[in-house]
Amino acid sequence: MTTPITRVEQAASNPSLWDRASTWVSENKAVAYTIAGTVVVITAGGVVYYYSDSQKKSSAAAEKQKSKKERRKEKKEKEEAAAQGKAADGIKLQDEEAAIGSKDPKPAAVEAEDELPEISESTVDAFSQDLQDRNNYAGKLKVAGNKAYGSKDYNKAIDLYGKAILCKPDPVYYSNRAACYNVLSEWDKVVEDTSAAISMDSEYVKALNRRAHAYEHLAKYSEALLDYTASCIIDGFKNEQSAQSVERLLKKVAEKKGKAILEAKGKKLPSATFVSNYLQSFRPRPPPAGLEESAVFDENDGKGQLQRGLVAMSKKNAAGYEEASACFKKAVELGGLDEHEAFALNMRATFRYLEGDVEDALHDLTSAIEKQPSLSQAYIKRASMQLELGSKEQAAADFDLAMEQNKDDPDIYYHRAQLHFILGEWVDAAKDYQKSIDLDADFIYSHIQLGVTQYKMGSVTSSMATFRRTIKKFDKVPDVYNYYGELLLDQQKYQEAIDKFETAIDMERQANPSNMNVLPLINKALALFQWKQDFKSAEELCEKALVLDPECDIAVATMAQLLLQQGKVTQALDYFERAAELSRTEGEIVNALSYAEATRTQLEVAEKYPQLQARLQQMGAGGLGGGPPMR
Repeated sequence: MTTPITRVEQAASNPSLWDRASTWVSENKAVAYTIAGTVVVITAGGVVYYYSDSQKKSSAAAEKQKSKKERRKEKKEKEEAAAQGKAADGIKLQDEEAAIGSKDPKPAAVEAEDELPEISESTVDAFSQDLQDRNNYAGKLKVAGNKAYGSKDYNKAIDLYGKAILCKPDPVYYSNRAACYNVLSEWDKVVEDTSAAISMDSEYVKALNRRAHAYEHLAKYSEALLDYTASCIIDGFKNEQSAQSVERLLKKVAEKKGKAILEAKGKKLPSATFVSNYLQSFRPRPPPAGLEESAVFDENDGKGQLQRGLVAMSKKNAAGYEEASACFKKAVELGGLDEHEAFALNMRATFRYLEGDVEDALHDLTSAIEKQPSLSQAYIKRASMQLELGSKEQAAADFDLAMEQNKDDPDIYYHRAQLHFILGEWVDAAKDYQKSIDLDADFIYSHIQLGVTQYKMGSVTSSMATFRRTIKKFDKVPDVYNYYGELLLDQQKYQEAIDKFETAIDMERQANPSNMNVLPLINKALALFQWKQDFKSAEELCEKALVLDPECDIAVATMAQLLLQQGKVTQALDYFERAAELSRTEGEIVNALSYAEATRTQLEVAEKYPQLQARLQQMGAGGLGGGPPMR
């Protein structure tokens, strides 16, 4: 559900596409989107490739056909493999002694050491011209290498596998030698040998996994991600360990690139849509006495800049917000604010926070509280930031402090309710939303969030009744129609939902033609996609939203998803990368880049392993249809 709330509170109810997808997946334990026919699962940690529902059903059917004895045998084999596996930095490797040589149906007998042939680069050509002899000797050397590996004599095993390779270059021998280098942590040599094995057998899963493991140790995360992805596809997505590795690598690649993006972009405000949503999460209040628009101040005076910032902020567009941010900063720098100093610090903190500068924002809020302990809004904002930093205890403490100053401030109850909402404490959230309504029945978002909370609790009838009452009370406010439409869309009442979105759009156009809230446009796009698979109309609506608010990351991300659903992978990648650039914090950037990297990897698979891309499309046939992936 979407409400104008603080950034950390988006985890529960902001209109971020990433949050919608994650929420939907957490509830359905299923897919989130398709890349060129390939189903992708989004989990709490990121994105991981998986296969379609139809594929899962066929696998389940095949599983049912197995006898109890077969299933017990498979279970025992898996448990033994797990017990014998070797863990390394979170990557569980297969037992090499059991795995080595598994591609040879009839391994040669182990001979005494003095019976093994003496092979070197200088003597191999003269050793034997008979191909069968060379193959036989290669097999004997390999078996001896396996024995040395089992005895943990890895250097000897490396020497024996090397001689086997001289007799007969074979992917298994290269992969086995790579396994020895893996134990010795000689990662470059692991890459060299597994690459040789893969050049001979492009679908050699064991070699792909070993090379991916080595790449990860070398911090070549993109390369590791590609290898694990190829491995998953070859195995038909049946290897959970490889799938988890894809998820882990997606996050690592995204984090590495995310830091670079964050450093390059500096501090800047997010979209006007986002800023408006945040500011509207606090009840509208008149300017502090003495700072009214009619008051006259010098522009070079701190109070004058503070007043100018408030006027600019009231424009509710991108240019106005940029001007307001600059004015509030200049007001504090100029000083001479007298009784308005705490308020100025509070406003500077607000825009610093929106720009992603949480540390300085917290410092400003603490200073504001010290100068004016009764400024309850400063406690509320600090609480929200503490929650974003993962300190729910400090957030709760700040709400208690705010309550000590003004227990009748409706904003305190509304934002504390948001904290309960995020923690899934629905009953406490509902109580606080209701208390906020009791104190100020004219604040629309308390009514909206109460309805959303009731819906989350499973009280659909109560939720719908709350929204109907809210529409009756706020019949000229577009937001209530937009949010009610989202609940209807969640229930797949498509026509009713679209009617509500269109009402919101019409009201926005009449009231704010140049600064309209674009969320109803995006929601209508999602509804048309889910209901009728109407990609053309959905894209047009997203494009309109981006004309009105070019910095709207939600519109960009939705467009990326629409393109992805149509298999337009290259175009989707551009939009995902743009969404990352528009994101405000490192966490948001990583989230967007996870999608981008999943998409990029699919393109690389298509380029480097065309036969696997075809297999992907076959496995994804029938796919997802519409509905859930975009929610």
